[in-house]
Amino acid sequence: MIKADLINMLAKEMELSKQEAELGVNLFFDTIKEALTRGEEIELRGFGSFRFRERGARSGRNPRTGEPVNVPSKKVLYFKPSKLLKNLINR
Repeated sequence: MIKADLINMLAKEMELSKQEAELGVNLFFDTIKEALTRGEEIELRGFGSFRFRERGARSGRNPRTGEPVNVPSKKVLYFKPSKLLKNLINR
């Protein structure tokens, strides 16, 4: 499913115009993006949560030269599905 499919389903299900449905979908995703950029974790009950993990600094190698490179620590975003969603998928 792509974003356009989601907009079409929302428009049909809620009897909205496609423009109104697109505004709603964009608002939803923009709100999530803004919260994540502020460093907030997001929990959608019955669906899952978006959380951050801290990856520590490590030593790596440049694939072209084989030269050692220091890779700095960073935050990594991951999605953890809810128990309900896991059960629906694994039926």
